[in-house]
Amino acid sequence: MSTEEVKPKGPGAAVAEGRVLVIGGGVAGIQASLDLADAGAQVYLVEKSPSIGGWMAFLDKTFPTNDCSICILAPKMADCFGHPNINVLTSSKVIGVKGEAGKFTVTILRKSRFIDEEKCTGCLECVEKCPTKVPNEFEFGLGIRKAIYIPFMQAVPRVVSIDREHCIKLTKDKCGVCEKTCKRGAVDYEMKDQEAEIKVQAIIVAIGFEPWDPTTSREYGYGRYPNVYTAIEFERIINASGPTGGHIQRRSDGQRPRKIAYIQCVGSRNPAVGHPYCCSVCCMHSTKEAMLAREHHDDMESTIFYKDMRTFGKGFNEYMERAKRDYGVRYVNSDATVEENKDNHNPIVVYDVAGKSEREEFDMVVLANTLIPRASSQELAQVLGIPLTEFSFFKSKDRILHPTDTSRDGIFLAGYCAGPADIPECVAQGSAAASRAMDIITHHSAKGAHAAKETHATKEASA
Repeated sequence: MSTEEVKPKGPGAAVAEGRVLVIGGGVAGIQASLDLADAGAQVYLVEKSPSIGGWMAFLDKTFPTNDCSICILAPKMADCFGHPNINVLTSSKVIGVKGEAGKFTVTILRKSRFIDEEKCTGCLECVEKCPTKVPNEFEFGLGIRKAIYIPFMQAVPRVVSIDREHCIKLTKDKCGVCEKTCKRGAVDYEMKDQEAEIKVQAIIVAIGFEPWDPTTSREYGYGRYPNVYTAIEFERIINASGPTGGHIQRRSDGQRPRKIAYIQCVGSRNPAVGHPYCCSVCCMHSTKEAMLAREHHDDMESTIFYKDMRTFGKGFNEYMERAKRDYGVRYVNSDATVEENKDNHNPIVVYDVAGKSEREEFDMVVLANTLIPRASSQELAQVLGIPLTEFSFFKSKDRILHPTDTSRDGIFLAGYCAGPADIPECVAQGSAAASRAMDIITHHSAKGAHAAKETHATKEASA
């Protein structure tokens, strides 16, 4: 077992000597890390994926401004990785926490990339030569990647990883092309997983969410009808860096659609599947995707089927009105289900207008499937010794008065893992959690200084 060390070098290094663990490298965790590091704290940012960035890295644009998502996120990722007070630990997870606020001991499992991160330059020559192709999870199976890969082009750190499940060398002791190709000698098939033990004064949990799989709700046809997509799949399709190069194409025949239906509240506000809550982002997410589809093709017709249009954020209602006025987006207030025209694989949306059932054929359907807590939340909650809500979000001490605090002093929450939130809310919560962590550092630093002063005074009196 090794011990990781980070030396404080920031402008506030003389002010704060504390250490903070941030779990989760999405936008909330990145913001918390940057705030803490700029204040002089030493930060350990633990991310289970090979790259930081989280779900924001998947997006093409952000609402309500339609700004480029990665253009906003990538500089933060680079600043985070390059900050002298931040130690980014990717492909890692927290497996043990002992102690109390001001003196936690944390055990981290660092999974092997089979790559020496100090030697890898991210040239991707090994990726080009690798013969093994597998479905790309970053593209939700819509594209392929190699057995040695980086998750996406702006990944941080820009270091390749070898997929231990699909690499022929690791599974069958054959191939070895990537080792022969790498001129830097960065490939190491013998590399092992390692455990690292660190001591911190505070912990911030920011592990985000995962999209709910709508396959089980057969009324939408997802997984059965080829031209029914989830919102995040469609997000990758319209992205220029996605599997189709930004060209909107149908799964069945590769043709571009001219009529797209967006169905809201798929799996959310539905007690039958365990998600009676609103996930807070889908109304605006579908509105944004309909606007972007029209920007790709000015003859695109988009219809959004919704239960309630929840435009609660700053500029959200104006955004929806703009979609209607400038992009011709049609909104229909009705529940909807999906059937299929077997002749051409066109989805047929069945909905209700004034008590009368209607059927309308579209070229593509996009499901606004709800966002739910990560499956790993239960395991992490047990490791941290903090409770979850009835819906498996991490439970705050008080959603109004103490939204970032947990029942365990020194452990704080930020982002969607504490409850539904959009990107600006996650960023604000990241900063709020960082502020609370600094309170712990300041309190224990003052307590330590006071104890040292009393000890010194006692020694002088004895002398």
